[in-house]
Amino acid sequence: RGEEWSQRPAGAETLITHHTHRMALPIPAGYGYCPPTPTLRGSRPVPVAAALRTAVDTAVDWVEATEQFFRDDTRPIMLFDGVCNLCNGGVRFVRVNDPTRRMRFEALQSEAGRKLLQRSGRAPDDISSVVLVDKDRSYVKSEAVLRIMEYLELPFPQLAFFFRLVPLFVRDFAYDNVANNRYNIFGRSDSCEL
Repeated sequence: RGEEWSQRPAGAETLITHHTHRMALPIPAGYGYCPPTPTLRGSRPVPVAAALRTAVDTAVDWVEATEQFFRDDTRPIMLFDGVCNLCNGGVRFVRVNDPTRRMRFEALQSEAGRKLLQRSGRAPDDISSVVLVDKDRSYVKSEAVLRIMEYLELPFPQLAFFFRLVPLFVRDFAYDNVANNRYNIFGRSDSCEL
């Protein structure tokens, strides 16, 4: 007999035979796997390019869609929960300590806020965190708070520097504990202050 090798895919394993010797070699699932041809509307096969084109056509580039927010005014935008008393107090605090108005504000629940959330890669109804949206980048949770502090008068930029010495996971853990209990501790308001 000659040196005949044959392969037969069988899920996560491939059976390889050589003469009368049989052995099973574990091969990671999906390795060398070719998925079935994509289909749209029913079971009719559609070329991959058409399937990708359809997915791209329905997708929205939220950076481009929200570019008008930064066209004439490049100041960052602080997104906050408009019905949270703690958040509204935070906005008042920032306004008092930012006399040169280096920052803009928008409620997370507003139409503009929902669009800017999507620009930041978040769900449009995610009000779990303050978000600082810059022209080129967005920040959430404790990092957003520290970035906001950098725009305020002294001593807040220096405090932000020292808080950065605390590891991010510790800062975000503390942030999440306050954010998850903000309505119970500080209450809600009927409407946004802005």
